[in-house]
Amino acid sequence: MLKLYNTLTGKKEIFRPRSGKKVNLFVCGPTVYDSSHIGHARTYIFFDVIVKYLKQKGYNVFYLQNITDIDDKIIKRAGEKGIPPQKLAEEFEKEYLEDMKDLKVDSVSKYARATDHIKEIISQVRRLSEKDYAYQIEDGIYFDVSKFKNYGKLSGRKLSQAEDAVSRIDEGKNKRNRGDFCLWKVSKPGEPKWENSWGDGRPGWHLEDTAITEKYFGSQYDIHGGARDLIFPHHEAEIAQMEAISGKAPLVKYWLHTGFLTVEGQKMAKSLGNFITIRDFLKKNSTRLLRLFVIKALYRSPVDYSEKLLFQTKKELERIDEFVDKISQNGSVKKSRGRGKIHHMVVSEIEKKFEKAMEDDFNTPEALAAVFELVNKGNTLISQNKLSPNDAKEILTFLKKVDEIFNFIFEEKPKEKIPQTIINLVKEREKCRKDGLWQKADEIRKKIKTKGYWVEDTKEGSKIKKL
Repeated sequence: MLKLYNTLTGKKEIFRPRSGKKVNLFVCGPTVYDSSHIGHARTYIFFDVIVKYLKQKGYNVFYLQNITDIDDKIIKRAGEKGIPPQKLAEEFEKEYLEDMKDLKVDSVSKYARATDHIKEIISQVRRLSEKDYAYQIEDGIYFDVSKFKNYGKLSGRKLSQAEDAVSRIDEGKNKRNRGDFCLWKVSKPGEPKWENSWGDGRPGWHLEDTAITEKYFGSQYDIHGGARDLIFPHHEAEIAQMEAISGKAPLVKYWLHTGFLTVEGQKMAKSLGNFITIRDFLKKNSTRLLRLFVIKALYRSPVDYSEKLLFQTKKELERIDEFVDKISQNGSVKKSRGRGKIHHMVVSEIEKKFEKAMEDDFNTPEALAAVFELVNKGNTLISQNKLSPNDAKEILTFLKKVDEIFNFIFEEKPKEKIPQTIINLVKEREKCRKDGLWQKADEIRKKIKTKGYWVEDTKEGSKIKKL
């Protein structure tokens, strides 16, 4: 029985979706003004794992993610570069989506841009104003946090504490309360803007998420995910907005948050020279390594990235690769005396441990421990000449099932393009064989071999292999 740690209640709860096996899940996406870093990668890889696990368990998951393509940071960075904000946002959105593809994060059902949902955003501002939760001042429309009695219930902050925190896009000087946050911001000259009766402007950061989720999920849904630093004020504001509009609580049944990622004990920052983008990481390392690095830590725990820890992860990946290679090639097991009867029980026991770990709030460290236990036992059986081909096949089946979720165990080896010169030589050899010129055919085969390739004759025709 799957249990999730719910930030809203501060405890693990049995997972019961609102509608049978249907799961609506939303995760806060990027603000596309800069390259995504490995801290972002941690969040998106882990929610990719969560969604793939839920799907494997038979849940019908709709995974929605927003893209903030209008924001103060985008406008400022675009101004520094001397380009329109829209162009900057498009460039970094494209880069982000390429990063996700490189990280094998392919479980997102829909990416939703803020600027594609202006109508929905304006509708939410209007309804909040009609219900007297919003008010207008010179620079925009703000949410009055004093009107929402449960403000602070996700973060555990009292209203007085919340008012001491400053939210993004909420610098209005004449706000009623320090903690009030902006719903609609009046645009300054030269800034992007959309027309409406309150004054031409653009959406507040918090509002785009609830406008998007209301469109696709309605006023309530199953899971909301994101990084821990978004709990306050961002996620707190989402709750206030949507529950104020709908009068229904809770907005989200289960809140899941990933822990902070630091670099050798420090917060990642360009000024400290420890800002590692996803692209920079992948120039030196594999996607598989980063996915294993992320998965080996409990998603809600803090992680301190270091070269030492990365090196340790590399050695762990090598252990898995060596084991998979042994049982995949079958050379180490085909002459074994093992019959597979006892060893079936071993795999079955490991499967139970893996399942138990994943059902316990996606405890991937424990799940990985089960995988490495299987590697160790498998290697022992191979060394004792007791692992049968059937055992090897059963282990591979289990590992492939695990990799449907984790996506780092099996390396996809790209098909190497055969040079045209080699293809031409093979064709020439085939013609010689057809004409009975066997000596010449052998000479061509030797020539192909000197160029690093081998021709194997099969019933289906000639097959080319790189030596």
